Amino acid sequence: AVPMAPAQDYKRIGDGDEGPNTGGMGSYSPVPGIGPEHAEALAKVVHQPVVDEMRRRGTPYHGVLYAGLMMTSDGPKVLEYNCRFGDPETQAILPRLRSDLLEALEAAVRPGGLAGFELEWSPDPAVTVVLASRGYPATSSSGDRITGIDEAAAAPDVEVLHAGTSEDGAGNFVTAGGRVLDVTAVGPTLAEARDRAYAAADRIEFAGRQLRRDVAAEPAARVSA
Repeated sequence: AVPMAPAQDYKRIGDGDEGPNTGGMGSYSPVPGIGPEHAEALAKVVHQPVVDEMRRRGTPYHGVLYAGLMMTSDGPKVLEYNCRFGDPETQAILPRLRSDLLEALEAAVRPGGLAGFELEWSPDPAVTVVLASRGYPATSSSGDRITGIDEAAAAPDVEVLHAGTSEDGAGNFVTAGGRVLDVTAVGPTLAEARDRAYAAADRIEFAGRQLRRDVAAEPAARVSA
């Protein structure tokens, strides 16, 4: 099991982890205090045992194995496994990847293909802010016109990814689900990446727009102190 860079996500809808759980309202990478050596150690105790057991059963697993973890005083606790990339964690991880993702995925599907494989990462942090529609997560709103996407995407080191969007008859983007857009920014520091992400996110408007204002706030302040 070859680890990717870790990321921290924000599950609840409101600032300060208030309100109901969602699919994820934001993320950042890397996670202060969890360096490459920690990621390697986590992969050995969290991911590799699953891979080894699947092989022992005669059903070897090849591909992406995502683990949602809670770090405790007793060590990591596994909340979930998924046979896919995490969302919105991946949005903050992939902009930092310097290696060829396709090459890594092709190696992952070959027996023994990841032996000795190493991924190269940019030291620059990335922050992702999720924009959700009104009513989410209990319900979602569709058909609300979205403006400012191009302006947000034009900002330096910013990427806007579509999720719950569609187009109306006039070719305008409109909401079409709970989590509508992901805005990711990269910067030389976590604080700067965060500032860029929120500056871009605030250029995007639609009726009932929801977003958390505290994504990466605490670690950015701690690292800057």
